[in-house]
Amino acid sequence: MGAMQIDPVALTQQLVRLDTRNPPGHELDCIVLVADLLAGHGFDTAIQEFGPKRANLVARIKPRSGSVKPIMFTGHVDTVPFGHADWSYDPLGAEIVEGRLYGRGSSDMKAGVAAIVAAAIAEIEFLRETSGVTIVITGGEETGCEGASALVADRMLGETGLLVVAEPTANEMLAGHKGALWMKACCHGRAAHGAMPHLGDNAIYRIADAALKLKAFEFNETRHPVMGQATLNVGTVGGGANINSVPDYAELTIDVRTLPGMRHDKVLDQLAFTLGVDCELAPLVDLAAVWTDPVRPEMRRFQHSHFAATGFAADIKTANYFTDASILTPALGNIDTVICGPGEPSMAHKTDEYCEVARIAEACQIYRMAIKSYSEQL
Repeated sequence: MGAMQIDPVALTQQLVRLDTRNPPGHELDCIVLVADLLAGHGFDTAIQEFGPKRANLVARIKPRSGSVKPIMFTGHVDTVPFGHADWSYDPLGAEIVEGRLYGRGSSDMKAGVAAIVAAAIAEIEFLRETSGVTIVITGGEETGCEGASALVADRMLGETGLLVVAEPTANEMLAGHKGALWMKACCHGRAAHGAMPHLGDNAIYRIADAALKLKAFEFNETRHPVMGQATLNVGTVGGGANINSVPDYAELTIDVRTLPGMRHDKVLDQLAFTLGVDCELAPLVDLAAVWTDPVRPEMRRFQHSHFAATGFAADIKTANYFTDASILTPALGNIDTVICGPGEPSMAHKTDEYCEVARIAEACQIYRMAIKSYSEQL
């Protein structure tokens, strides 16, 4: 029987037309669409709901031998909001104009999900006779990988020999990404009338001092040879209730992007020491960095598959953004992890987000070659 063919571009359009903005997420309809498609082609599927209309999917083709670990592909179907600016194209329209597929989530990362599904279905007979495959489609990635965390908590992943994350890279091959440690710092003061500030204690002045300390903060870490250095940014600040009162509360949020090997508890301790006892510091998101040495055999094999599919040698790069690999990779025993997907990384979260249509078919071919390469060496 010949391989079944699914059009990954048409599937991308179907996915983009489903509204999965997070918050609130509501990924269930999108997950069901993918689950039904895969089940219809012989995959074992399990949907996990982790909130109202929130869902993940794990779909499997079992390997020929019980001792073989299947290749694993992953992607998420939640998207960020549309933003306040007007779009030139309907953000849920999935229109194709001059070779670009427009819509929220087209690049980040429903095109990647579609390419995974199309590649696995096309290679289903081969997978049945070799390594098998596990497809993990999550919700809740954009706001801290809640979906992936729920899958790990319920032990739904199984084992794998290679994790491929289809996040937007314009089909370049990444060997990892920085971690994310998001925190909130808050300062308390004493309220008073704005005309008598000497009777109060202005919390905004305290939080302003904290912001200046953070501006001068330096990480005592060696630069990573590919990722560079860790970074810190104060993203929001707020405080006060009205103009004619001394504010008794103010807060700011901090976004730290970390390197492999950096312990987030130590970073938290360093920042707490820097800010002093006047500031309360609490973590909001805690996601580890991901890095796989490019010389490892599975990474070299993926490089060769990438070249076979594209004709271009894959330079090893990394990303500053986080992915579900922050949760999945350590849960899978720090398995070799590749990040490679058809979306345009420069278009993620932007107005008039698009994905180049040609990249979607190219990604599908990369994944098919990766499946062949991984499976044939087992």
